[in-house]
Amino acid sequence: MRLNDCHNIDDFRQLAKQRLPWPVFDYIDGAADDEITKARNTSAFDTVDLVPDVLAGVGSIDTSCTIMGRTSALPLMLSPTALQRAFHRDGERAVARAAEKFGVWFGISSLATHSIEEIAALTRGPKLFQLYVHKDKGLNASMIERCKESRFDALALTVDTIVSGKRERCLRSGFTTPPRFTPSALWSYATRPRWTMDYVFGPKFRLPNLDGHVDEGTGKPVSIQNYFNTMLDTGMDWDTAARIRQDWGGTFCLKGVMSAADARRAVDIGADAIMISNHGGRQLDGSRAPFDQLREIGDAVGGQIEIICDGGVRRGTHVLKSLAAGATAASGGRLYLYALAAAGQPGVERALSILKDEIERGMRLMGVTSVDQLTADRLRWR
Repeated sequence: MRLNDCHNIDDFRQLAKQRLPWPVFDYIDGAADDEITKARNTSAFDTVDLVPDVLAGVGSIDTSCTIMGRTSALPLMLSPTALQRAFHRDGERAVARAAEKFGVWFGISSLATHSIEEIAALTRGPKLFQLYVHKDKGLNASMIERCKESRFDALALTVDTIVSGKRERCLRSGFTTPPRFTPSALWSYATRPRWTMDYVFGPKFRLPNLDGHVDEGTGKPVSIQNYFNTMLDTGMDWDTAARIRQDWGGTFCLKGVMSAADARRAVDIGADAIMISNHGGRQLDGSRAPFDQLREIGDAVGGQIEIICDGGVRRGTHVLKSLAAGATAASGGRLYLYALAAAGQPGVERALSILKDEIERGMRLMGVTSVDQLTADRLRWR
């Protein structure tokens, strides 16, 4: 299978599975416990049907929108994800370049493998920083200040990861950051020589946003589960969120909101946006899908705060359904991580091109010429 054989996101998944050692692939692909929520995130879109209009004069359409004060060429964001150089040697650099080329938002994690400053210098496109609140208050302050100095457009506080979900695939494979060649997976690494050569002889794997504060993850291998359970602040509360919003002083988003009550509290503390998200099903298995919560949250706070439906997006029609159900935009991580793992920047660009074509084709077949015409009357719930 080659890059040109990829015609949808699942094709990229298959190619990534071929090219990655199985512990690395399972880190991307896996989720918590029985992985019920991960599957539900995508299948939730099947519970609603699109209702098209015809003879609408769709020779010219506009897919652009405004997300958190920046124009986006598509109503789609590339969610921040950790450890990207474990998937491809170019990591966040490849995603940043592809996002800028397509004019869409992307984000980097506190656990990114390229620094805040490097990514800021690389792109002028809209970019978001995902903050994990650590017990080390100096580290939190350092990352916020570095984002200010580097002129990031928004900060997203992740609120659903005070402890780690039970990621059983990672427990079985022994996946750590940095990745280790464990005996049980040695054959998989040996039979993926391109990945292994890039990892062994490429730039040293590190988490530069943690420099000077945390050795785990760079100089000391640790599982993501152990990292979250030992490093992150389990005492984080709404006062913490309000204080971080004040310290940041810029466009502020809460990532991981799943209830209408929490959405209302996000409005109360002055957040500009929320990402309805269950962390790709990697935290609380058995929780609802973001798309399933979209209408309820929209009814509670629609018009008061931007709402981004994050998770499970695999098709352009999933984006259109999200907008029609009340979202400002849709976003996802695996939708580009599979492509990054499969082929680096060209892979991410091909994935974005496919999704762009699907959004444009879907709009024309729906009979809409702009994204703001995607309203609830275009949907029928089963």
